[in-house]
Amino acid sequence: MEIRRAEIRDFAGMQHANLSNLPENYQMKYYLYHALTWPQLSYVAVNPDGKIVGYVLAKMDEEPKDGKKNGHITSLSVLRTYRRLGLAEKLMKQSQRAMAESFGAEYVSLHVRKSNRAALGLYRDTLGFTVKEIEKGYYADKEDAYSMFMDLTHLNPRNKKLEESAEDKEVQDLAVKTADLQVERHERQKMLH
Repeated sequence: MEIRRAEIRDFAGMQHANLSNLPENYQMKYYLYHALTWPQLSYVAVNPDGKIVGYVLAKMDEEPKDGKKNGHITSLSVLRTYRRLGLAEKLMKQSQRAMAESFGAEYVSLHVRKSNRAALGLYRDTLGFTVKEIEKGYYADKEDAYSMFMDLTHLNPRNKKLEESAEDKEVQDLAVKTADLQVERHERQKMLH
């Protein structure tokens, strides 16, 4: 099973996976908007025959209310016969990594129906998302949604460099302290002789 970045030629397969599994459906122009605006963020799972069996459609929040760069999962779907293979997790992780590396996203958000226990388990238990709040009547049929988020700062290359820099400084400080202790010990030994 191949996981790769979504391309325009994949839209029909993505839409099929969407229509087969989800009550929230999108017109082709919505997939195109995502692909043209954030081409790095959406991915597909492709079986050996070249059929799209799953996808993640993602974007960046264009006007974050909290002032922090963040991504958003618009839609995730895997055809029923291809579930329990880890495809949804792989799709999500690819998109999240791209959000952090390409756009410096600090976190990712999504909405999930309160009744969708399988998706809630994936997001919360497998991927580490946290429920932020319940949004009443979020969906067209008025079902409530869990608004969820997950921190991505650990994936941001800039943060990794800062962490490495901090670790390097700690190592340097430890080396200096060790050298100071060796000098002190040598001085004490000299005084004893």
